[in-house]
Amino acid sequence: MTTRPASEVSFSEAFRYWLKLGFVSFGGPTGQIALMHTELVERLRWISEYRFLHALNYCMLLPGPEATQLAIYVGWLMHKTWGGIMAGAFFVLPSVFILMALSWIYMAYGQVPVIAGIFYGIKPAVVAIVIFAAYRIGTRAIRNVATLAIAAGAFAAIFLLDLPFPMIVIGAGILGFLGARVWPEKFALPGSHGNNGGEGALIDDHADQPEHTKISWWRLARYVVVGVAFWALPMAVLALWQGWGGTLTQMGWFFTKAALLTFGGAYAVLPYVYQNAVGHYQWLTATQMIDGLALDHLRPGPLIMIVAFVGFVGGWQVSGLGVPGAVLGNLVASYFTFLPSFLFILVGAPFIEATHGSLRFTAPLTGITAAVVGVVLNLAVFFGFHVFFPQPGRFEWFSALMGLVALLGLWRFNWGIIPVVLGGGLVGAAFKLLGG
Repeated sequence: MTTRPASEVSFSEAFRYWLKLGFVSFGGPTGQIALMHTELVERLRWISEYRFLHALNYCMLLPGPEATQLAIYVGWLMHKTWGGIMAGAFFVLPSVFILMALSWIYMAYGQVPVIAGIFYGIKPAVVAIVIFAAYRIGTRAIRNVATLAIAAGAFAAIFLLDLPFPMIVIGAGILGFLGARVWPEKFALPGSHGNNGGEGALIDDHADQPEHTKISWWRLARYVVVGVAFWALPMAVLALWQGWGGTLTQMGWFFTKAALLTFGGAYAVLPYVYQNAVGHYQWLTATQMIDGLALDHLRPGPLIMIVAFVGFVGGWQVSGLGVPGAVLGNLVASYFTFLPSFLFILVGAPFIEATHGSLRFTAPLTGITAAVVGVVLNLAVFFGFHVFFPQPGRFEWFSALMGLVALLGLWRFNWGIIPVVLGGGLVGAAFKLLGG
């Protein structure tokens, strides 16, 4: 079958699309992936259904934000290395600067009664969103007794034993790998072939494999060397400037580790970020962490951008540099969080293109995704406790009522995340202004 080459979409046309996507990609990874599917598969016909889902399945196997990686993957398929860099950069950059502005407003004016009231109303909405996220992930991940057991074990491990998130992820991956050998039907991913045969798509199911998507060890070696340099040089600059124990240096090191552990998306890595940013490094408080997640839902882009808020607040409060330190903290957190995603795609995508669904690769993901359900549920318990019981013996009944309404709206009436967050903020501001 003959199709037009993907290069018929000019670089400038792709540039305009990825730039627009960075400003309209609300709704978290599910909404972002759905938006890309609608545009790239159905409307623009740049890629076929199967090729899109094949790329998505393997992006989900990687640590890091899958929607961002999917954008990088498609950009790379269409316009090689610079296409992938462009797609990923514009998917992320608008949210970096939007969240920087929101973070500054929060730190500078967060105690103003109206602003405080808005955050009072947003917090229970965030609790509902996290609970609903656990439900949504659970409906996809908990398919049998084996995955249910992994989810329950993960919840117990982090809630009762306070085990580090990396240990839980590694353990769940091992269980998935071993489970596939003993109980393969329980650990297989659902089939991903769509009904769309891809006819007329620029990158269709039967298109010849472009040269840049084939495995080249020399090209991969160059990517690895350049990627390590892009990580090591900024780390060296930070270490020479502040020392290894400096706030910004430790942010670079910590968010590099966090980027390698974000299996399951932003909600899955939040407990790890909380354990360290709040507990170990004390860059911000638990309340500020909840407020940051609320702000994170008010702008487009990856939900994992909560790390930029953590970097901003930590830089403001701990670095000793004030607002410049906050800006640098935001940029350091963002850079070291997203850099590995580019490397994973540019280095690993040729192997992904040459590999179709193999149980030994997908089974660990099944185990990890099941564990994510338990971890996210623990996060919901933690947030709910701090929001509904802000002080010992004090129960915020109105806040709990708002959270219940928000959860019911998300689950029963399909309310969008943005209306839930904005509505919660308005109700909370009104409640506080009226003397609540």
